[in-house]
Amino acid sequence: MPVPRPFAPHPFHGWRVVWAAFVLAIFAWGIGFYGVGLYIQTLSASRAWPVGWLSAAVTFHFLVSAGLVAVLPDWHRRFGIAAVTRAGALASALGLLGWGWAPHPWLLAPAAALTGVGWALCSGAAINAMLIPWFDRRRPAALAMAYNGASIGGIAMTPFWAWLIAGWGFGTATAVVAVLLLAVAWPLAGLVLGRHPAEFGQHPDGEAAARPAPPVAPAPARDRAALLRDRRFIGLSAAFAIGLFAQMGLVTHLVSLLAPVLGVQGAGFAISLVTVFALLGRTVTGWLLPQGEKRRLAAAATFATQVAGSLALLLGGDQAWLLLLGCALFGIGVGNLLSLPPLIVQAEFPAAEVGRVVALMQAINQALYASAPLGFGLMRDVGSTGAAIGAALLLQVLAGALVLRRPPH
Repeated sequence: MPVPRPFAPHPFHGWRVVWAAFVLAIFAWGIGFYGVGLYIQTLSASRAWPVGWLSAAVTFHFLVSAGLVAVLPDWHRRFGIAAVTRAGALASALGLLGWGWAPHPWLLAPAAALTGVGWALCSGAAINAMLIPWFDRRRPAALAMAYNGASIGGIAMTPFWAWLIAGWGFGTATAVVAVLLLAVAWPLAGLVLGRHPAEFGQHPDGEAAARPAPPVAPAPARDRAALLRDRRFIGLSAAFAIGLFAQMGLVTHLVSLLAPVLGVQGAGFAISLVTVFALLGRTVTGWLLPQGEKRRLAAAATFATQVAGSLALLLGGDQAWLLLLGCALFGIGVGNLLSLPPLIVQAEFPAAEVGRVVALMQAINQALYASAPLGFGLMRDVGSTGAAIGAALLLQVLAGALVLRRPPH
């Protein structure tokens, strides 16, 4: 009987997956999150298309994504991460061309549907699924590093978009970004992201041997219907859905809230400040995050920081330093509200359910925050700017209270 050959020594592939996911996140957030605001502004200014219709297209983009994220784990099991990621990149590229070259406003609906597909297949839940096979104990740090690509997507892609649009027009800009996306994401999906530890003879976290199996066989993973009846899932999902609704609404309107005091350029700097502190907050939390139930305390602290930031914005008036302080404090939470939910799920749900729980939670979050820009806009029209900021503050208080409440199994 032949003796099996041992695997040749190989550097731990998991960190390559982290950096590939980081690069993918730059494009995913630069196209599907930060980019959509630019699409509205550019098409409204250059083609005089109605802002209401453009905003509806963005909402449709997020709603399509919310519908698909819930089934993402099933697609990963059936088709593999590499194929699903490539499909997402292709959908985003085609959708971008639709946004850039549509001759009539109604054609933005299919374009938004395609970019919504790409956002679902290449953003938060997808990146979490890419890292699950490679990291367990070190997953907080790995996720923080990968999700930092989202912040870089705001810092780097937004001015890149502006430069392309100013120099070559919106249509050409979308074509350039689409080509770059496919040129980068297609090989990364097959060569890095779609690989599995067994291919290299490796184990999660780069450990020399697999961890021993638990003495009791784990219960089978529950389906989505069962999870929707789980009080732990309902409470945790509600906390982050409410927090993200407040965050999305405030971020969407932040430029127009700050421009009267800081000017347009100053408001742009403030948005960059939010993004920089999002990166810093996520990185520090990822390296220092405790184990187990204490992760909920980190989430509550994040909401408390955003409450402080919203309060500074509410009281800032014409004081530029107080407004910038509010942006910095608020920004810390922007990063953590993305990375903390899957880490809390990792600590509180069986390993076999983590991917499904994260995907379902993200679907619910997206379905809710898709309406946040419109909701906050109506609050500003009916009430005042202070009313909108105050609403965000109260929602963040509620989210912090909910995340601290951990129902029994």
